[in-house]
Amino acid sequence: MTEQEKRQATLDAEEETIKVGEETNAEPQSASEDAGLETAEATAGDNAEGQETPEGANALERQLEEQRKLADEQYQRYLRTQADFDNFRRRSRQEKEDFAKYASGKLIEQLLPIVDNFERALSASKDNKDYEALQKGVDMIYRQLDQVLVQEGLQPIESVGQPFNPEYHQAIMQVESDEHEEGIVLEEMQKGYKLKDKVLRVAMVKVSG
Repeated sequence: MTEQEKRQATLDAEEETIKVGEETNAEPQSASEDAGLETAEATAGDNAEGQETPEGANALERQLEEQRKLADEQYQRYLRTQADFDNFRRRSRQEKEDFAKYASGKLIEQLLPIVDNFERALSASKDNKDYEALQKGVDMIYRQLDQVLVQEGLQPIESVGQPFNPEYHQAIMQVESDEHEEGIVLEEMQKGYKLKDKVLRVAMVKVSG
């Protein structure tokens, strides 16, 4: 081998050694870089999670506070409604009691002039001893009283000559009659009355047998 060829072989060997060294140094550096990247990414992920957790907690806290306010508003509305209902119930009870207590006030007010006329008639009869005038006064008072009662819806029950009806009549006596068939009211012993459509008092009657 010539001297030139030996030098060329030595140079080639040195170049090969340099290439192998570069490749050997490059691989650890690449692995180190990859590891660094992975560590950075993990740290960034942890930081991101750490940042999201407080925001989520704040959002839940806000929602919870809104629900608390809504519940409190509903409860206050319920209390007001309950108070209004209690007041309405008290007013209704008081109105019913007042109505029952003073229901006859209007009728009594209409009867007061009749009571006045009775007092005048009695006073006049004591002073004058005029029984004819007393009779006229009593008749006038009766017609006045009857008018008030009719205005209030009071109606006498028609009985004489009518078939006996236990809804309107109470038979206190039964007599034989050739002029009437059985079960006809012959005589009214006590007048019966209706208030509008309701029977207040049945009539006491004699009935044909």
